[in-house]
Amino acid sequence: MARKVFFSFHYNRDVRRIVQVRNSWVVRRSGEAQPFYDKAEFEKVKKRVGGIEKWIEEQLKGTSVTVVLFGAETYNRRWVQHEIRRSYELGKGLLAIDIHKVKDPQLGADIPGKNPLDYWNVKGTPFSSLYQSYDWIDDDGYNNMPNWIESAAKAAGR
Repeated sequence: MARKVFFSFHYNRDVRRIVQVRNSWVVRRSGEAQPFYDKAEFEKVKKRVGGIEKWIEEQLKGTSVTVVLFGAETYNRRWVQHEIRRSYELGKGLLAIDIHKVKDPQLGADIPGKNPLDYWNVKGTPFSSLYQSYDWIDDDGYNNMPNWIESAAKAAGR
């Protein structure tokens, strides 16, 4: 089943890694992803009434899963945290994928980062215990991400 997916990530540091991962989803016949905005478009979004928060709400509509793509500094990004919280509140499937080993064409691999799902909990149980996390390289994300997304959607009853 084709899933509409929201990708949450730290734009400035990881955008070239994200493009590689996201494109591996989009190029599949059954893959569908949310629009990918470049920095200039993102700056316009920030200036709109309601700004980023409104844009995030619009992008989450109709999605079944939020994929948190995390690198070295993603865990403490304000909007990533907001996207995780809203995805949970809306009953979306959630999963996290470590992308620090994906080679940025200009900078190569990065240092590991903290899993953003470690910083959220339900009654003391961290999200990282409730939702799956993967490593894009070690767990063969190119071939396995569609299954990860499907599993997250089913676990959320979607």
